[in-house]
Amino acid sequence: MTIQIEVIETSSLGDRSYLAHDGRVAVVVDPQRDIDHVLALTGRLGVRITHVVETHLHNDYVSGGLALARVSGAAYLVGGAEEVGFDRVPVHDGDRIAVSERMWLDVVTTPGHTFHHLSYVLAGPGGPEGVFTGGSLLFGGTGRTDLLGAEHARTLARHQHASARRLSGLLPDGARLWPTHGFGSFCAVTQSGASASTIGREKDVNPVLRMEADDFVTHILEGLDAYPAYYAHMGARNAAGAEPIDLTPARPADSAELLARLRAGEWVVDLRSRKAFADRHLAGTLSFGLDGPMATWLGWLAPWDMPLTLLGESAEQVAAAQRELARIGIDRPAAASTGTVEQWAGHDPGLIAELTTATFADLAAARASEPAISRAGEPVGGPTVLDVRMGNEWRAGHVAGAVHIPLPELPERLAEVPAGTVWVHCGTGYRAAAAASLLARSGRQVVHIDDAYSRAADAGLPITTPDETPS
Repeated sequence: MTIQIEVIETSSLGDRSYLAHDGRVAVVVDPQRDIDHVLALTGRLGVRITHVVETHLHNDYVSGGLALARVSGAAYLVGGAEEVGFDRVPVHDGDRIAVSERMWLDVVTTPGHTFHHLSYVLAGPGGPEGVFTGGSLLFGGTGRTDLLGAEHARTLARHQHASARRLSGLLPDGARLWPTHGFGSFCAVTQSGASASTIGREKDVNPVLRMEADDFVTHILEGLDAYPAYYAHMGARNAAGAEPIDLTPARPADSAELLARLRAGEWVVDLRSRKAFADRHLAGTLSFGLDGPMATWLGWLAPWDMPLTLLGESAEQVAAAQRELARIGIDRPAAASTGTVEQWAGHDPGLIAELTTATFADLAAARASEPAISRAGEPVGGPTVLDVRMGNEWRAGHVAGAVHIPLPELPERLAEVPAGTVWVHCGTGYRAAAAASLLARSGRQVVHIDDAYSRAADAGLPITTPDETPS
């Protein structure tokens, strides 16, 4: 049997793990913390895990590698230069790991995303099949180089360039690429829509293989934006060795407890869709729908040591949220409740709130009926527009006259939002829902623009960049 590769997607975090097997034994690369998915896959395939490997100590999720190796009895391969608090098989550049007589891994040091990053070339009797690149060479880009501190970003960018060139020189053009990041993860500098790639394709499209070192360093540093605050906890957690995941149901909370937690200023999170939240919700709760990247944004915004309470329409919805949050180290919610808004409110209609929604066309109409005064090319007055997108998005173009506070900064900058009703938007509506709920919880009047930013110009709203006048 030829070597087979199974992709294990974690789309909510923008990552992939991999299982490579020859029909009998398997190696798992960069597993997420919820290893039950991997164990179920090996059961379906009828293969035995003999090796679990890490390309690096991850910054965007808690690894399941140690737990998986212990459960399966597999060898756990981690870079020999990494300082870790658990037993592992230390591997170094040039090592060859025999997974079976028909499948082996060649270890290649590829610093850049981290200082001790490794890639693993998967080979069989016919030669190299491909390479597991972690956060090194990605589809159309590379992993970011500032996660170990901004002071290392430039040095690691140079390493990243050299590492990508090394891989492209070692492997044939037909060798497949299997990166961990680059599918929405903030560990990637840019995102790609590609679902598969090869070394040859990357030579044609990837800036790291098309630019000289100095140009690439400038390119990657200019592309860096903020990354989730919870990343600060992931590296240390993975270096220490994460304990097994606990997905037992959270303790149920009744309406009285929910109200007490809200009065105490705790975060009570509504997991339903933003449309359901807007229609009606328990006043003071926050919208982080499970139909979007809930864990990324909630993990980024919520105070790390504050109790979280989850509200869902069903036990399955709460369980899914627990799994998502445990992947980033939020191990146990303080409590949870399932049911209806009326039940959460204790059937007190005074505790049920609504959220006004609108489109960019509605905003244009509101501006027309409440015209702003133009000053230096920018509207002043009229409806207050709050843009909660990230810095790179804002710099690429924004609604003229809007106030910019990136969503991750909003909890600490609520006092900076101008008085009056606030029209809040993001790129597609998900982040704006979270922002609108934060504003509403603070007592502000809010209009949630649940619309795609790409429609703003067509709605007649002037778009500008920091260096331009509105167009």
